[in-house]
Amino acid sequence: MTKDRFFDRVNYLELLEKRIKHFKEGYRQNVAITGDEMVGKTSIIFKLLNKFSDPAIIMVYLEVRPENASAFTKRFIGSLLYNFLSNSGIPIREDLDFLVNKSRRYIPRTIEKIDAILAAAEKKRKGNNFSDLLSLCDTIYGETGKSCVVIFDEFHHIESLGFDNLYREWSRLLITQKNTLYIIISSARFKTSNILSKNLALLFGNFEVVNVEPFDTRASEMYLDQRLNAIKIDKGLKNFMVNFTGGYPFYLEIISEALTKPTQEHLADILENMLFDNSGTLNQKFSNYIKRYLEKPFGNDFISILHMIANGSNKIKDIAHILKKPRKDLANRINYLLETDAINKSGDFLKMNDRVFSFWLRFVYQERSQSLTFNAENQKVKFRDNLKDMIEDFLMNAQKPLTQRLSEVLRLFEDELLQIERKKVRLNHFREIKQLEFSGTRLKDGIIGRSTDSLWIMCFKREQLSEDDITEFARECKKFRHKLQRKIIITLNDIDSNARLKAMEEKIWAWDINNLNQLFDVFSKPRVIA
Repeated sequence: MTKDRFFDRVNYLELLEKRIKHFKEGYRQNVAITGDEMVGKTSIIFKLLNKFSDPAIIMVYLEVRPENASAFTKRFIGSLLYNFLSNSGIPIREDLDFLVNKSRRYIPRTIEKIDAILAAAEKKRKGNNFSDLLSLCDTIYGETGKSCVVIFDEFHHIESLGFDNLYREWSRLLITQKNTLYIIISSARFKTSNILSKNLALLFGNFEVVNVEPFDTRASEMYLDQRLNAIKIDKGLKNFMVNFTGGYPFYLEIISEALTKPTQEHLADILENMLFDNSGTLNQKFSNYIKRYLEKPFGNDFISILHMIANGSNKIKDIAHILKKPRKDLANRINYLLETDAINKSGDFLKMNDRVFSFWLRFVYQERSQSLTFNAENQKVKFRDNLKDMIEDFLMNAQKPLTQRLSEVLRLFEDELLQIERKKVRLNHFREIKQLEFSGTRLKDGIIGRSTDSLWIMCFKREQLSEDDITEFARECKKFRHKLQRKIIITLNDIDSNARLKAMEEKIWAWDINNLNQLFDVFSKPRVIA
């Protein structure tokens, strides 16, 4: 029996199950699931497919690949018929001719239409092939009363299939198909967002966008505790792994799997094998990723920008100054990187989400590119030294009080804009930063930052925030007479929903550990692990 690798994604799974439940009850809400590569989107869908069982619903899952329309057509029909027959308890096998012939006696009208679609596909006839294909769901519903949930994985490849009037035809179906629910999945977040806002922007049949995030620090810790329960590993090193991987399930899994092998290599050896060695899985993956950009015009510019962001020079004005590029040219290169999801933008900051790729770019790719010799042994020693320095820096920062760590970050503010959740925050340049001790019973530690025209008052609590905490903090803030106050309360735990509402009433920003780490990320500081 294989081990269930599903972890922590219950909220996403419950949302999809709720949408399907409401769909059965007559309320249809299509769903778009987006997120970076390797963040675990497909594992959520596979868990749903393995768990879901309802004879009134046919689940049609299809990975969209760069292929011709005929191949896609056959795979869609095969998936539809396979899941119709398996749903009906009929013995089956994965062969399109077999599935068509087996289904003919149960859904003759649907098969008659399938015969016509397949014949047209063989002759490569142009027409409304895509809408004909999707309308099979209506036909099968008319014959059986079974509704379809159609799932397109890596949906953004759909444009490359060569269907005519793709979005116009699909838009029409999305409005009229009451008995088909669509779930689309995509790693191309920028492109998918554009498609949904321009090509598939509908009043009825629109898509609810759900962005799948990496594991937060707490979930990452729990994941490692579960995977590494059979071996002894230093807690500080485990926390470093949480910080290093950025919570990406793929990285957490392959590193923890390597740690639990009988050879029980050290973490440094494992990362060297994966990231530095030419045959390493991650080295090869990242090298192929870089090639995509090097093969484009201005490829070296793209790599230079990525390398600068990885090194912490993540503001456009700084990149322009260092690269000595005209702002217009630089803006075009950055826009391309944004459009291909290599980076994202938060206010005035550019950021790479993939922390492991960022590390590889700094300490493997760039070191090799700049090396004056081909001495791999020297490069390997340098790689190990850089990794050791990174671990030591993380462990040293982890020992510091949180107020000290945040004060160090506040001193880096230069009046930039940063987006935290849906708010744009002006990071005022402070002329004075000092630690506070509150006089209340619930709250103790804080920081005050004074700039020319504003006052930041920040408060910390490790435990879950309550309404009473907000009330006490609001009372403490009133002791300061400055009119332009930015009041921020930070917890390393959860924020009670009532506390959030109370914070809104008092015009207080309530941040959790993820918001705090977003601030640490843009200034290239190690994350806080609760």
